[in-house]
Amino acid sequence: MLQKLFTAVTLGKIKLRNRIVMSPMTRNRATTDHDVTDIMTEYYAQRASAGLIITEGVAPSPNGNGYARVPGLYTAEQVAGWKKVTEAVHREGGHIFAQLMHSGRIAHPANMHMNGEPVAPSAIRAQGEMYTDTEGMQQNALPRELTTEEVHSTIREFVEAARNAIEAGFDGVELHGANGYLIEQFINPNTNQRTDDYGGSIENRSRFLMEIARKTGEAIGFEKVGVRLSPYGAFNDMQTYEDIDRTYAYIAQELKAIGVVYLHLVNHESMGAPAVPEEMITKIRAFFTNTLILSGGYDGERAEKDLEDGRADLIAFGRPLLANPDLVERLRTGAPLNQPDYSTLYTPGEKGYTDYPALERSGL
Repeated sequence: MLQKLFTAVTLGKIKLRNRIVMSPMTRNRATTDHDVTDIMTEYYAQRASAGLIITEGVAPSPNGNGYARVPGLYTAEQVAGWKKVTEAVHREGGHIFAQLMHSGRIAHPANMHMNGEPVAPSAIRAQGEMYTDTEGMQQNALPRELTTEEVHSTIREFVEAARNAIEAGFDGVELHGANGYLIEQFINPNTNQRTDDYGGSIENRSRFLMEIARKTGEAIGFEKVGVRLSPYGAFNDMQTYEDIDRTYAYIAQELKAIGVVYLHLVNHESMGAPAVPEEMITKIRAFFTNTLILSGGYDGERAEKDLEDGRADLIAFGRPLLANPDLVERLRTGAPLNQPDYSTLYTPGEKGYTDYPALERSGL
């Protein structure tokens, strides 16, 4: 019997009507100029019964927009487009955070906007290919190493994007420090070979994230800032390293000291990555005593158990919410779930995006 999953909970200064979080999922439904589309408004509004929606990754700057048709939050047009999304979600009684995602070296120039270019902590190319609308599959670009001053300006871009998010009506922002994107590229010594204040020691490699978190909190309020992390994640050519456990224990302690409202911890075991060790989750839970979100291959029963056991305060669902706009009701009633159409995860248009049936439309 699922009970705690459907209880209300306070996050910062907002009250969530349940403990179900919509995990951020890239869907590539923005325009080729990285503007928000009307079907994106419909998509998020359909899923507003979740206690909290975290959007797909949203680029904080042209340099951060390495994928095709991924939205941004750095132009007036993008802010105006997101206003329609947040208004629609709020009309349905939901809450929504924007995930700020700078792709860093996971990029190709064919996807960039407004003269953006692939940049990273160090000039190390990621293994793997990147889809482009104009040139098909291409090898990830060799990024240019950011100068120290450019690191500072990139931090300012995150802060400005967070301000834009609040102007657009978001309830807060999530800083994407996971999945092999720019913030994790700084954290991981395999992708960060810098010799300035942002490379070398655990403290230096974590500094980029900490400065973004602190300055963003000062700009919009710490109760509106969350952080996503994926220790042991292998996505986007991330490799493990010797002091990974100490690194994430340090990060958890520092984020608690800074005062961000939540930590979103991702376990990619269900997608083939090494499991996040139980002792690491326990240690992070002990060090970070604000709201903890866990995600990674959850169903209702496992979510309920982890909530009851105190392992997490909120549980994030990805693919189940992708295919079931009314997932909350389906979990509550035990109704069967729609299965995702994997062929339409990243294609343009409504198919496989806004056309998944809700219970009343499927006749169940």
